[in-house]
Amino acid sequence: MSIKKQLLAASVLTTVALAVGGSLSPVFADSKSDTFTYAISSDLESTNPITTSDRWGLTFDNIQYSPLFHVEENGSLTPVLATKDTVSSDGKTITVDLRQGVKWSDGQPFTADDVVFTYQKLADKANGNSDKFYINNKPIQIEKVNDHQVKFILPEKSASAVNNLVTENFIIPKHVYENTKDFSGSSLTPGNVGTGPYTLESYKQGQEVRFVRNDNYFGEKPKLKHVVLRILTDPNTTDIALKKGEVDASFVLPTELKNLKGHDLTVHAFSEDRVGYLGLNTHVKKLANKSVRQAIFYALDKNEMNKAAYLDKKYYNTPTSFLPPKNSFATTDVAAYKTNVGKAKALLNKAGVKNLTLNLGYTSGDAAQKIQGSLIASQLSKAGIKVNVEAVDATALSTAIHKKDQTKYDAFLNGYIMGTDPYQYTPLYTSTGFANYWQYKDPTIDKLFTKGDLESSASARQATYKKLQQKIADAAVMYPIVDNKKILVMNKDVKGFSEAKTLPVYTFADWSKLSK
Repeated sequence: MSIKKQLLAASVLTTVALAVGGSLSPVFADSKSDTFTYAISSDLESTNPITTSDRWGLTFDNIQYSPLFHVEENGSLTPVLATKDTVSSDGKTITVDLRQGVKWSDGQPFTADDVVFTYQKLADKANGNSDKFYINNKPIQIEKVNDHQVKFILPEKSASAVNNLVTENFIIPKHVYENTKDFSGSSLTPGNVGTGPYTLESYKQGQEVRFVRNDNYFGEKPKLKHVVLRILTDPNTTDIALKKGEVDASFVLPTELKNLKGHDLTVHAFSEDRVGYLGLNTHVKKLANKSVRQAIFYALDKNEMNKAAYLDKKYYNTPTSFLPPKNSFATTDVAAYKTNVGKAKALLNKAGVKNLTLNLGYTSGDAAQKIQGSLIASQLSKAGIKVNVEAVDATALSTAIHKKDQTKYDAFLNGYIMGTDPYQYTPLYTSTGFANYWQYKDPTIDKLFTKGDLESSASARQATYKKLQQKIADAAVMYPIVDNKKILVMNKDVKGFSEAKTLPVYTFADWSKLSK
């Protein structure tokens, strides 16, 4: 699905406290009957829909704002602020009909002006997240047809355009932000006007984000008065909070399930088509040589990592290329780097490299990455490679690896959820991509991405994207480890799970359906 807004990019978020409601609840207060309290593993990196790309920032956006369409787990589109989209016969115009009668939480009407305004800000390169709004370096235009219809005009036919344009881009109110000069930051002021089921009531950095019901919501009236995102970075603390009923839900690892049995909790596992990976920084001299990077990959054993973190294959798939295994374009006909320590040593010897030391960063509070980091250090030691493993705050790590020419981390553990179309991965792998964390440039890769997007036949696209996967695998900049399912544990008192519908990245498609 086109959640190109992966778990990427970031900026530090300052404390926001809106005087819209009462004081914050104590961090460990019981979750009340009118409140759904959701434990999240790290603070929000951004609440600005124009720049947000982290999981919890996007969760915030999905609670307070709305996109034109959501993409379901199976790739189908579900209308939200739109009612339908129509592609012209030449494939170069996409017309979107908008839902009528929608109001912003402040009572103002939602119109096509808001959509045009939002997309103009999204396409502004100064805001740092504009890659998907250009085709072959030419901008996509958006025009208002009338108050309830807009059209996107493409410079060239693009196979990925519908997914890139009409899905998962959250619309902001023009009447609130038309005088705002800078949209590149991590928050907007004011930050509590949306079309979603809830709006921001208060936010205390490092503790919790509290939302209150939006009485102007265009859907059914939200069943609960409040939704709270409670920030608990320690998995053990989260488990205790779940057992005591201090939080209603949280993601956990399979290794935690046994400890949570018998506490009136339900377990729901679902796929996100996520690729968790080890990334290598080619900007540092020690990793500039492809043979050295390939040596590192040959010394690794992803199967050992996945068994340790996820226990059972029912909770994960093992990716081979940069695409998740279930992606229709994914191929296994790439350099798979099956564990071979002897080959790793031979490649290092050929490159004249001895006593290689890597600085590896991973997200503190991420139990899976902690396991992966420990095993990576152990596995690479067998090839004579020393690894300094560092647990880092999520925002700090994301900010560090996003910096151009960064040398702080030689390697890093991360993950992304980009979408169903390979072209949606351009921010990661093209030479000028805003999320090219490996700092790797290859004109051939750039051309293959563009060629695949402009191909007219499905078979031609399949062939082109196979070559692309082979090229990226050979470059050895990203070692795909896992496509893991998310395991959501919920208090049995919570109702409406099926109606709210799980959705990759955002947890739920419609938070208004949850009740107690």
